[in-house]
Amino acid sequence: MSPESFKRKLTAILSADVKGYSRLMGEDEAETVKTLTAYRKIMGELIHQHRGRVIDSPGDNILAEFASVVDAVQCSVAAQNEFKARNAELPESRRMEFRIGVNLGDVIEEENRIYGDGVNIAARLEALADPGGICISKTAFDQIESKLPLGYEYLGEQTVKNIAKAVGAYKVLMEPRVVVAGAKDKKPSIPVWRRKGVLAGAVAVLIVIIGLAVWNFHFRALSIEPASKEKMAFPLPDKPSIAVLPFVNMSDDPEQEYFSDGMTEDLITDLSKISGLLVIARNSTFLYKGKPVKIRQVAEELGVRYVLEGSVRRAGDQVRINAQLIDALTGQHLWAERYDGSMKDVFSLQDKINQKIVGALAVKLTAGEKTLVNQKGTNDPAAYEEFMKGREYYLRFTKEDLGKAEACFKRTIELDPNFSRAQAALALLYLEGTNNGMQDAFKLNYEVARLRARLHLMEAMKKPTSIAYQVAGLMDLNLREWDEAISQLQKALALDPNDPACHSAMSWVLSMSGRPAEGMEYAKTGMRLDPLNPARYLGDIGIAHFCMGEWQEAVVAIEKALKLNPELGPPLAVLASAYAHLDRIEEAKASSKAYYKRTVAYRFYLYFWPFKDRRVEDSFVEGLIKAGFGSGTLVSIHVSKEDQITGDDLRALYFPSTLTGFMPGNWSAETTKDGTVTYRGSYVTGGVDTGRAWLEGERLWFQLQKSYHGMAYCVTIFKNPKGTPETRDEYIRFTDLYYQKFSRVR
Repeated sequence: MSPESFKRKLTAILSADVKGYSRLMGEDEAETVKTLTAYRKIMGELIHQHRGRVIDSPGDNILAEFASVVDAVQCSVAAQNEFKARNAELPESRRMEFRIGVNLGDVIEEENRIYGDGVNIAARLEALADPGGICISKTAFDQIESKLPLGYEYLGEQTVKNIAKAVGAYKVLMEPRVVVAGAKDKKPSIPVWRRKGVLAGAVAVLIVIIGLAVWNFHFRALSIEPASKEKMAFPLPDKPSIAVLPFVNMSDDPEQEYFSDGMTEDLITDLSKISGLLVIARNSTFLYKGKPVKIRQVAEELGVRYVLEGSVRRAGDQVRINAQLIDALTGQHLWAERYDGSMKDVFSLQDKINQKIVGALAVKLTAGEKTLVNQKGTNDPAAYEEFMKGREYYLRFTKEDLGKAEACFKRTIELDPNFSRAQAALALLYLEGTNNGMQDAFKLNYEVARLRARLHLMEAMKKPTSIAYQVAGLMDLNLREWDEAISQLQKALALDPNDPACHSAMSWVLSMSGRPAEGMEYAKTGMRLDPLNPARYLGDIGIAHFCMGEWQEAVVAIEKALKLNPELGPPLAVLASAYAHLDRIEEAKASSKAYYKRTVAYRFYLYFWPFKDRRVEDSFVEGLIKAGFGSGTLVSIHVSKEDQITGDDLRALYFPSTLTGFMPGNWSAETTKDGTVTYRGSYVTGGVDTGRAWLEGERLWFQLQKSYHGMAYCVTIFKNPKGTPETRDEYIRFTDLYYQKFSRVR
């Protein structure tokens, strides 16, 4: 083997074989092969589910590798638990018990095979393991000691065949996270005549030992290296700061991952409601999932003082949560607890953890926050579980997963129609799905999906949550209700001051509303809360710079954003326009092409760019045209707040009226004084549709029999200063779908 034909790498190795395999084969060869085939298939599936790969499986042996020791040990535990359950159904003489060894070591890789001492040590550890047990090396133990809620017994330095140095070994106990010293040499037995005299003292000593063990489990300081303030990526804020790491799924079923992830996210969500805390967002903390990271590293990269970690084990209806809060600056545990209960107690278990954190950090909650933190939105565990599944699919944000998220949120609402968070989540799903051109995921067209977003938002606003206000703000912005949009986002942030998505949305709304300097500050706050995902917020900062006429600053921010996330769409359009203003035409045209390619758009809709300041819109359009965006689709639709028709003027315009317009196609609408509407146009099935119209506040509502499956929709109306009756564009109306120009027939 030449040096050029292989490479070295550090990897986690799992080696497993069957204890007494030769005996089993000798007694019943056919049955042994049948059982081994079934067990090997189970092991292969578990290895795949835990992000590993099978290297080899000769005879009764299995060799696999993992990028993470955490994954390797979790896989081993899941496999042994599964085999134990299956063996219980077999006669004792036919039970097939695996021994598993796990090592972290340097290996040589050639043609998808691995060699070297790292592999050999894993095999020797396997031989040290009990039947049905797991033995790991000290190098592996050092990576997972504080990562998994397991017990370990130190077996000492082991001299093993063909390995020059002794190997430190640990037995995995698969239960509470306690490290047990190795067994000592046996002492001489105590004579019978002395036993009574020793008994009282032994009991006292035992009590002390138990007390120390309990203290050690709850309050021990594992060898955690303290974080350095000077090395932190961000200065620590004046208030307590915390990162909640993804809870480890310790269930036998890897499919329960959504449950442990959901528990983590809900803890983050609950803590985010507290204004006296700085809470790092899920998007950043989940980047550490499954990785052997140190508490010091997490604290320094995220700029926080406290880190919460834990695990979730679910077996049927029973739930066990282990959690511990660590002060990263001292490396000490503030507390460590285990919480047991059933699914019907799951909300209470979460509340206990929240209360522990708040108490440990001495955070004072306002009266409103005390109520908010413990609100789950439902008392139905089944509805809550469906909601967690839907949220997990939504976060993956592929077309297939958006469809699955929709199904889960719908089932959630069927189980609990009053679960406002689910209604808001479904509204957000439809809104973001259509914004990204992925309405096919719902087997709906654009119009119906957009109107369903409004429909579910109306239900969500009966018991508004932060997400509901966020969706409302974004939808109001498209209606050119700038002040109302800002107000909705303010309400969202009042309920969840640590939500970076809300800060990003507020940045966008303020930039579009003519207040980009304020918008930039919200984007910066969002990036502080979600420091490992800066692209989104750099894009927001670039848009704010553009709205302030700072072309070069806009280019710098958006170029950084696109390097971090090349899939960003809207900032590309701003980048193209900014390049054009800087006379960097070739780069502007390249950005134009990239925009159309990434957004799969065939035209550019100014409907989605609701600039309140006409000068900003004009400069945006001017740059886009220079960059090669089609000028025919960039006709200005700018309106001013002063041009909005409201109140009695809106009633006088519509009740009664005959209106005519275009897009889509030519159309006319007759509305009587009592609100009966008759629509005529080529886009209406059969050429005619009827329904009703009514006023609610400053908005006009319509509901037709045929169009949009009978769903109601709202519009805002503005005068078009440049419009004329002849060109049928005296007025512009904005809906949740698009805009239309029309005139009144006199």
